[in-house]
Amino acid sequence: MSDRVHIAVVDDERDIRDTVAEYLEMNGYKVSKADGGQALRKLAEQSRVDLAVLDVTMPGEDGLSIARWLREHSGAGVIMLTARDSVVDRVVGIEMGADDYVTKPFDLRELLARVKAVLRRVGRAATIEAGGGHREVRFGACRLDLDGHKLYGPDGGEIPLTAMEFDLLQAFADRPNRVLTRDQLLDIAHNRDFEPFDRSIDIRIARIRRKIEADPAKPAVIKTVRGAGYLFSASPEGV
Repeated sequence: MSDRVHIAVVDDERDIRDTVAEYLEMNGYKVSKADGGQALRKLAEQSRVDLAVLDVTMPGEDGLSIARWLREHSGAGVIMLTARDSVVDRVVGIEMGADDYVTKPFDLRELLARVKAVLRRVGRAATIEAGGGHREVRFGACRLDLDGHKLYGPDGGEIPLTAMEFDLLQAFADRPNRVLTRDQLLDIAHNRDFEPFDRSIDIRIARIRRKIEADPAKPAVIKTVRGAGYLFSASPEGV
């Protein structure tokens, strides 16, 4: 896999950029370095980027804006580098579609573990899509293609999904009409290494609802069970 996987390290601090790139290269990945959004865009035009490691705080265009651009223009995984006390950055990063985050200062071994976890999800998506299957589950008026790793809206158009969003939808599809706690969803759909009161599940459920619910403020497909968790209310025809 490492011969095909291309990771972009985007950070305005050269020391961090070089250190992270060297460590990932030592572990067999192809790595390119960029000092900001303009350099990353140029890089993405020249070759496919499978995953980007983005610093949130950079002069000019910040990592959150770059993450939004990546979500709109590619299927690359995104890992954000954030300050240890910046909960806001983490929340906004997830809202922008980041797959994971690592807080500074970080251990390179932890970053590598996160990289491998995100690449497994992205890589599995590519493998499933290559298989050409068409198992589908209805989420309201939308259709989730489990084999193609795609979500389609009522008009048949594809709705972009992050790797984590697909994993959550698949978790619900495999367990219809059953209450799933936040802890269970973290175990099922994420490498669990978050703070006890991590809000990433709630934020991602909110993002998913904006994509599948007729009225996200009054969800009828993925319902909140107060004090318990979430429940996917499967439609009779949802197979």
